[in-house]
Amino acid sequence: MKTLLVIAHPQQNSLCRHLAQETKAHLQSRGYEITVKDLYKESFDPVLTAQERDSYYSDCFDVAEVENDIRQLQEAECLILLFPTWWFGLPAILKGWIDRIWVPGYAYLHAEDMTGIKPNLHKLKEVRVITTLGSPWWVDRFIMGRPVRKILKIGIVGACTSGCDFKMLSLYNSESLTEEKVQQFIARIKNKF
Repeated sequence: MKTLLVIAHPQQNSLCRHLAQETKAHLQSRGYEITVKDLYKESFDPVLTAQERDSYYSDCFDVAEVENDIRQLQEAECLILLFPTWWFGLPAILKGWIDRIWVPGYAYLHAEDMTGIKPNLHKLKEVRVITTLGSPWWVDRFIMGRPVRKILKIGIVGACTSGCDFKMLSLYNSESLTEEKVQQFIARIKNKF
């Protein structure tokens, strides 16, 4: 399965990168063909340009600066997003990647009456999300209502795909983990994905 693995963590020795390596090795052993998109390593510019925003409702979105990134997303059958959750949200660089790459004419189509959108990522069949949080699980679930999950599953993936299998694993208390807890989480990744 053609897979795009998007990593959004600035530190090379981070837990997120370790989880990305483990996930990549596991899925490759299952026959997945993986392309890694490391947003920080590539110095991806998350800032939506004025020209790009102006083109949202034109006949053709301005892909001049992001054509390769859009093509990678369009060709993916499986998308893996791996990132830390900061302040119960996406890292700015990942949010910017979504703003600039999940765009009209490519990730979705405007409805004819411009009152909604129609999915356009027809090849995308699986989305897997792995995130780390410093907070305990109960804060994310009961106090905050799992905002990152809602945004990704409903607002983005749900709007741009049809029949896509979405799974998300969150590693809580990530700043105080033992090696045993990390290994248990890696086992969950391998079991779920």
